[in-house]
Amino acid sequence: MTTQNSTNTAESRVAVVTGGSRGIGRAVALALAGQGMAVVVGYAANKGEADAVVSEIEAGGGRALASAADVADPDAVAESFDTAERAFGGVDAVVHSAGRIALAPIAGLDLAEFDALHRTNVRGAFVVAQQAARRVRPGGAIVTLSSSVVGLRFPSYGAYAASKGAVEVMTQVLAQELRGRDVSVNAVAPGPTATELFFEGKDEETVAALARRAPLERLGTPEDMAATVAFLASPAGHWVNGQIVRANGGIV
Repeated sequence: MTTQNSTNTAESRVAVVTGGSRGIGRAVALALAGQGMAVVVGYAANKGEADAVVSEIEAGGGRALASAADVADPDAVAESFDTAERAFGGVDAVVHSAGRIALAPIAGLDLAEFDALHRTNVRGAFVVAQQAARRVRPGGAIVTLSSSVVGLRFPSYGAYAASKGAVEVMTQVLAQELRGRDVSVNAVAPGPTATELFFEGKDEETVAALARRAPLERLGTPEDMAATVAFLASPAGHWVNGQIVRANGGIV
């Protein structure tokens, strides 16, 4: 019989959040800190924004630090995990939120854009998953971020949806590979979510049309996604494993 690990209390848990300086990743970092977790806020280039997230967590009585890493660089990612272990004693939750997007019809997408997209979204997810699989303590959780466009198949999202489809398969395979480790592995696939990245390049009519597609008739918020991620990363969500959670307000 598996026994409960001491890391199964939120107050003793440590989280690494990639892409934690902005958007959904920022909301996730704040939500996990709100549960009492110590948080390593991963970022690629936005040091000021990452530091601001750390300051907000600390102002609320939490523990956090920022760690720069290109998620596709295994040495840099390993150093972020080392940082978590040195500062807080270990790693119990890993949320991989870092990603990029490039929108164009398949026939017209520049292959350099395709390669850059997949370097971050596919290789980056794989590199973070490798470290998470090696480091997360028993009772812990790994949560990746996919996208509901994998199922919705919007035009111009071909390369992005393909990269997130790869993330979903990796997530479900990793859940099987960690049999006996007492570590859950899931993906959250947001629908249209009101982030800076989402609004970029969209006119008001397009945004309104996307908001109407969900039966709840609004865009998701970063906090909506963070609440779902935080549940999966917490002891309360530990029995959910190997799943793709489409957090999209009911869009089909």
